[in-house]
Amino acid sequence: MAEPVRGIEADVTGRAVRPADATILGGTTDGSAYVIALSSVAALGGFLFGFDSGVVNGTVDALARAFGTRAATTGFAVASVLLGCAVGAFVAGTIADRYGRRPTMLLNAALFLLSAVATGLAGSAGVFIASRLVGGLAIGAASVLAPMYIAEVAPAQVRGRLASLQQMAIVSGLFCAFLSNDILARLAGGAGATFWLGAPAWRWMFWMEAVPSVAFLAGVLLIPESPRFLVGHGKRHEARRVFARIGGDADALIRQVEQSLRGEHRPRLSDLIIGGRLAPVVWIGIALAAFQQFVGINIIFYYGEVLWKSAGATEQWALRINLLTGLVNILATIPAIALVDRVGRKPLLLVGSAGMAATLAVMAAVFATAGLGADGRPLLSHVAAVTGLAAANLYIVAFAISWGPVMWVLLGEMFPNQMRGAALAVSGSTNWVANFAVTVTFLPMLNAVGLGGAYGLYALAALVSLPFVWGFVRETRGKTLEQM
Repeated sequence: MAEPVRGIEADVTGRAVRPADATILGGTTDGSAYVIALSSVAALGGFLFGFDSGVVNGTVDALARAFGTRAATTGFAVASVLLGCAVGAFVAGTIADRYGRRPTMLLNAALFLLSAVATGLAGSAGVFIASRLVGGLAIGAASVLAPMYIAEVAPAQVRGRLASLQQMAIVSGLFCAFLSNDILARLAGGAGATFWLGAPAWRWMFWMEAVPSVAFLAGVLLIPESPRFLVGHGKRHEARRVFARIGGDADALIRQVEQSLRGEHRPRLSDLIIGGRLAPVVWIGIALAAFQQFVGINIIFYYGEVLWKSAGATEQWALRINLLTGLVNILATIPAIALVDRVGRKPLLLVGSAGMAATLAVMAAVFATAGLGADGRPLLSHVAAVTGLAAANLYIVAFAISWGPVMWVLLGEMFPNQMRGAALAVSGSTNWVANFAVTVTFLPMLNAVGLGGAYGLYALAALVSLPFVWGFVRETRGKTLEQM
């Protein structure tokens, strides 16, 4: 789960610039602290993206007991958030273009807060699903708004590093959700056990999201509107004030934005049609977005507790293993950020596909060859359990250094200028729809073919992604946006 990052050689308008132009856009030391503060507030949306995505992990069995739902219904309750994500990602850009980045982020923060409170209060599966759909709208919108705002306020020479705050915020949010769930379950004696104010612990797991939601809401109230949006709506004086605080020649920056806006129009789906057919590059973007989910990565993050309990772990140990996988995800993201501009996008994807196919195959073999206990759960020997856990974490490493961040980097830069907005909307929505399909089918598939069969299918998807990347994905490292 990562976000689109524009190349470092792009100005505030999104146009590519030569290194020589960077002196115009360079921020001062004082301005850099201000930009970091603005970017950090925007990245809180990414933190909530990760927290809201991961908080359901650890509550699945408790939800099934609380609402009396079967596997398919429980799976839909967990995955329902992703339908909202697809819609939120598709419409957030349009709303932000019309009303502004800051008002849209305020609405986004309010949706996160509403979802956190309502999900914890839900008295039925229907209310829970509706509340998660609201959270999904917020997650999908955050996946677009945070990188959009950061790209428009960050000077070119630090944009790459600042944009990486979003990806780091997402994986940090996931880890904090796992940590919060573990602490609450430990204090209460289980996710379904009664806790503070007589409410079960699983409700408090969702209510914990209210804390970063309020912080995001307060932070957005303190930051200015994007200077690019201000210029586009004729508010040159306000834009000059923001640019002046960021650093550089404010008047020159305003002129550059105005020049770029003369040839722009709002993204249209018709931009994607060339010669009566969907452009091949759009099909490649759609396939990249789908493959990132078909390898099953979010099964680890959404159903980690169920997965490890199915492998014989206790609830407490399952939650602690979640913490380990969340930490591994954070640590593996760091080299990805460092390597993507040095090694290139395509090599990282190829290495990641091979690594995921191998580790998923090991996991499939471990669970397929395990015996079954009286309760139907796999009986793993000590060696098999250690092998499965090691393979799972190596699988996360393979994903986090490749398909996690790189897919979004490619989508942010591979499309021609005239179709980039519309192509990103379609590809981003495809990613969320594929995420929904994989998530909603996991529990029924677990009952039908077991963990071995499920991981075998995800291994097959990773294997198929290897020739796809080799044959159809072009390297974009070192190319300007216009060269795409």
